[in-house]
Amino acid sequence: MELDRPAWAALRAATPLSLTEAELEILRGRADPTSLDDVRDIYLPLSRLLNLYVKATRQRHGAVRSFLGDTERPMPFVIGVAGSVAVGKSTTARLLRTLLAQWPDHPNVELVSTDNFLQPNALLEARGIMNRKGFPESYDRRALVRFVSEMKAGTARYDIPIYSHLAYDIVPGAVQTVHRPDILIVEGINVLQPPPVGRLAVADFFDFSIYVDAKVEHIRSWYLDRFLELRRTAFEDPRSYFHSMATSVDEEQARAFAMNTWRTINEVNLVENIVPTRPRATLVLHKGEDHQVRRVRLRKT
Repeated sequence: MELDRPAWAALRAATPLSLTEAELEILRGRADPTSLDDVRDIYLPLSRLLNLYVKATRQRHGAVRSFLGDTERPMPFVIGVAGSVAVGKSTTARLLRTLLAQWPDHPNVELVSTDNFLQPNALLEARGIMNRKGFPESYDRRALVRFVSEMKAGTARYDIPIYSHLAYDIVPGAVQTVHRPDILIVEGINVLQPPPVGRLAVADFFDFSIYVDAKVEHIRSWYLDRFLELRRTAFEDPRSYFHSMATSVDEEQARAFAMNTWRTINEVNLVENIVPTRPRATLVLHKGEDHQVRRVRLRKT
């Protein structure tokens, strides 16, 4: 079922907007123009829909537990958020975490990025696939599946690695502790990948999945804008993996580097691995050139 923006916005019903412009500024990614109008029109209706999904899923799980005589705590509702680099999926995930936590039935919402399950740079270099970072084979997929499986099983707490975008690597010894949530959001470019034959994929544990979509040429432009914004900000930090982009090359050279990275890595990954997973999503948010969601496609069954 496909709805245009006005039709989707009408489904917000009476869901209140409690987010302020200052709070939205914190949630937005760099060079991401998501506005409070976008929150009202797109994310509040989605929050309402997900709240209904959570309630219905809990009822179904409760019926099964009653049948089995199982009195354990209900398992978390797991949401996957997928899409290209620079398409805005991280902003979408952060907004959903904030909006869903405001519903009284599920105040504990955890967000985990699959970047935390990237193999360390040293291992990628040893395997000769540093230029494939972000491709499915660059992740510790077993560890990711094990984590989500443990969350679904009701594990009280679980420690996972932490990835630093500043260092462009896993932080040695650092962990993110995930306490048994009401809702778990798993965000990453390849979270909807199908499983290898005879094995499970992380998507097999999702109760609902979202794909943030846009035309390739638009994402390319957003990626370049974000890279140049990072060059003026985060890359200035001497600890940044890309510090040389801010200090040793001019803007034209930095632009050329970014475009080459896009064409040889990110666009290849998008076309070969990410876009083919779009039909697996429960809901697709399609953005126009201005980064605004123009259409929403929802799978009703």
